[in-house]
Amino acid sequence: MGTQMREETHGISNYQVSVIAPIFNEEESIEPLVEALLTVLETMNRSFEVILVNDGSTDRSAERLDNVAARNPKVRVIEFRRNAGQAAALMAGIDHATGDIIVTIDADLQNDPQDIPMLLERIESGADVVCGWRKNRKDAKIRRNFVSRVANRVISKISGVSLHDYGCTLKAFRADMIHGVRLYGEMHRFIPIYAKWMGATIEEVEVRHHPRKFGSSKYGLERIFKVLLDLLLITFLDRYLSKPIYVFGAFSAFCLVVSLLVLCYSIFLKFAEGTSLIQTPLPVLSATALLVGAVSMLLGLLAEIVTRTYFESQGRPGYEVREETNFANIQKTH
Repeated sequence: MGTQMREETHGISNYQVSVIAPIFNEEESIEPLVEALLTVLETMNRSFEVILVNDGSTDRSAERLDNVAARNPKVRVIEFRRNAGQAAALMAGIDHATGDIIVTIDADLQNDPQDIPMLLERIESGADVVCGWRKNRKDAKIRRNFVSRVANRVISKISGVSLHDYGCTLKAFRADMIHGVRLYGEMHRFIPIYAKWMGATIEEVEVRHHPRKFGSSKYGLERIFKVLLDLLLITFLDRYLSKPIYVFGAFSAFCLVVSLLVLCYSIFLKFAEGTSLIQTPLPVLSATALLVGAVSMLLGLLAEIVTRTYFESQGRPGYEVREETNFANIQKTH
């Protein structure tokens, strides 16, 4: 399926584009955003849809969304019952999108819709994922910009996908690149890493960034901790999803070695120094390390069973095929 999409969309201009914008308490930005999006998209010789996801807004965003949707059938609205977060809003938009190419954008007017054609040109040139880079970012220099630069370097180092701006929502990607991916927490910013798992070609381009006109940012410094936890999770999924026993087993082996060394040292103290085992916590430490190692090994075996159940219940292999050649007329025997 992924290969077919690539052949249909590469180098032509009649594919469908789905633009997704998550919205949370952005009542003043909705109409200018839709107007700017339609102005750009209607000048392009491509069919398109705009999907606006109301993430449980408590202001008049729902009313504004109903108004813009009533005026233009290409604007589609998804209403959440309650706030679920930006990742969930983007996931809902992706689930409902019909386009071969998906573009995500913030609703606060800081991303510029006029950059969308540039992203699509890179997709046409062969890229699978194109990420925006807010090189001249119009946010607080320390609280947002500096912290973001540090976070981006850490994420790039750990993930192996080198990007200047993971936090930029303005991205374009082929829909088949995230087929079956589920986004939770702050994982929407890691779409390029998910795409890397699929063997995607990832590019980054400089995009414009404007000061916020209405309202205030919904993100605080506490988000950094959430991002780091999500990064830890996806790093584990990337490297050890199919063999979690490697992680648990390695930790178990470490604990068992520690247990043995501590036990040997406590015996040395007993016979060489005359130290009573009752007077030192080393025997308890050795027993604890032994117990933790055994439990870790059992957890690894349990994780292996869960992993196998996950793959086999979905009929999902432990690999991803980019394309197949000369297999069309071969009948499978198993």
